[in-house]
Amino acid sequence: MNLERVVFGFFIILTLSLNAAFVAGGLETAAHHNVWILTFAIIVSLVAIGLKLGDRSQTGALLLASGLVAGLLLITARVVWIVADPVGGGGPGPGDMADIVSIATGALVANVIATVILVGDTLLSRR
Repeated sequence: MNLERVVFGFFIILTLSLNAAFVAGGLETAAHHNVWILTFAIIVSLVAIGLKLGDRSQTGALLLASGLVAGLLLITARVVWIVADPVGGGGPGPGDMADIVSIATGALVANVIATVILVGDTLLSRR
C-alpha cells in the first residue's frame, strides 16, 4: 500500500465530505450552514492542493485544476460570508446565504470531479 496515495485520497475525500456537509440544508437558512465547516473545507482543500503540486502526470494536472477551482470557489464563498456579516451578528441574510451556498455547490461539483478522476485513476492503475 502506498502511504502517499492514502494520504492524498484521504484529503480529497475529506474535502468532498466537508463541502457536502456545508452545502446540505436549506438554501437560504444561515442556521443550516456552519461557517466553521466552510472554513475547515477551505483549509483541507488547500492542503489537498499542496499535495497535488508534486505530481507531474496528466491525471495530476486534472486533479490540480479541479482542486484550484474548488479552493477558489470556497474562498470566494467565505469572502462573501465575511462581507455579508461584517460584525459577526446573526449571519448573512437569506439572499447572501443563497449566494454563498450556490458558490459552495460549484466547489462541490469540482470536488466530485476530482474524486471521480482519483477513483478512475486508481481503478486503471496496475500493481
